[in-house]
Amino acid sequence: MSHLLVRGGAPLRGRITPSANKNAVLPILCATLLTRDPVVLHGVPDITDVRKIIAVFKSFGSRVEGGLDGGPLTICHADAKFDAETHHLPQEMRSSIMLVPGLLARYGAARIENDVQGCTLGAREIDPHIDVFTGFGSVVEPLPGRIKVTAPNGLSAFNHWPDYASVTTTENFVMCAALAKGTAVLTNAASEPHVQEFCRFMAAMGARIDGIGTSRLTVRGVDTLKGVEFSFVEDFHEVVTFLALGAITGGDIEVRNSAPEFFPLIDRTFAKFGIRIEHKDGWSRAHYDELRVAEPFTKNILPKIEAAPWPYLPVDLLPIFIALGVKAQGNMMFWNKIYDGALGWTSELGKFGAHAFISDPHRVVIFGGKPLTPAEVDSPYIIRVAIALLMLASSIEGTSRILNATPIRRAHPRFVENLVSLGAQIEWQNIED
Repeated sequence: MSHLLVRGGAPLRGRITPSANKNAVLPILCATLLTRDPVVLHGVPDITDVRKIIAVFKSFGSRVEGGLDGGPLTICHADAKFDAETHHLPQEMRSSIMLVPGLLARYGAARIENDVQGCTLGAREIDPHIDVFTGFGSVVEPLPGRIKVTAPNGLSAFNHWPDYASVTTTENFVMCAALAKGTAVLTNAASEPHVQEFCRFMAAMGARIDGIGTSRLTVRGVDTLKGVEFSFVEDFHEVVTFLALGAITGGDIEVRNSAPEFFPLIDRTFAKFGIRIEHKDGWSRAHYDELRVAEPFTKNILPKIEAAPWPYLPVDLLPIFIALGVKAQGNMMFWNKIYDGALGWTSELGKFGAHAFISDPHRVVIFGGKPLTPAEVDSPYIIRVAIALLMLASSIEGTSRILNATPIRRAHPRFVENLVSLGAQIEWQNIED
């Protein structure tokens, strides 16, 4: 694993343009399997999960030309070949399950490796995906080390109402429905910004989708999808991260943000720490005097931040605000309403001198404003947690070390280089590709 050495205490200042959202890029890459025409993508980030999917495409014999972190990247699957018995999909990467719809549409067969998990955020079942595949008429067969999925008669539309609004399940449903026979309806669909971006890409390819941005999607199947040229917007997670880094270090970072329409609730969450976010001329900026938890109008209650599926505050951003809560004067409860293993890392905050009380697997209370000192902390395999620990280390004068910070590289290309350009003193140790 790779570690980060952080010499903190310097205010971070400057302008930065975030990369594309990993959670939009990966399903869109998978969706390119749904057409035989070339697809041209602009702004594909150079991150590990992208490299893994591109390597799989090349193993199929697909044509992949161009570069990452700028592009354009051209992908064409016209001559691709796939054998469910010999081709292996990426392991230890949950997004590989989104290759299944394209493989079913093209070859009538796909496979799922047993080790499909992603970050350590508690149990992340694949049953909702199996429900989608079987609902469209696929046959799912458990085999040693893998699950085989076949669609001998093609895919036929159905109406589905899953237990919860899952992002990847929604994207798999849309991909299956795009070329299925008939009209499919998904109620309780996820509607996060990256899901909307994915649906816009599918629509550009010719998919007939109604209800984008809502919890009910209607997809009318078509015979073929076409190639398209598509540019990604900035990752709102990264926009929030850089704004928070500016505030937590006492600096001033302007962040490129072409989709401020997704930020009203995020802006209100920043305001709970005395931070006002300004969106102007395609850029976002944090204004503040001091970091202090705002007192609620109702006295004798503990202020709280609740994170759940969109349009709630995204759970992926909760660690970023927990880091702000450690620095801010005052107390705040943070509530993760989805994952049962996502807050155990807060015990690491005590190594900096922070006071965190874990109420239960879903809630933690941060008693902020305590004196902090540099420390060596251990990050779990969760992207935004590694970043939250880095944020705190950057705000504390002295040298800290973030062990096992590799997850950052799964989502954010050139993240450390970007921070250095803003004045951070930070470097990788034991770098692994």
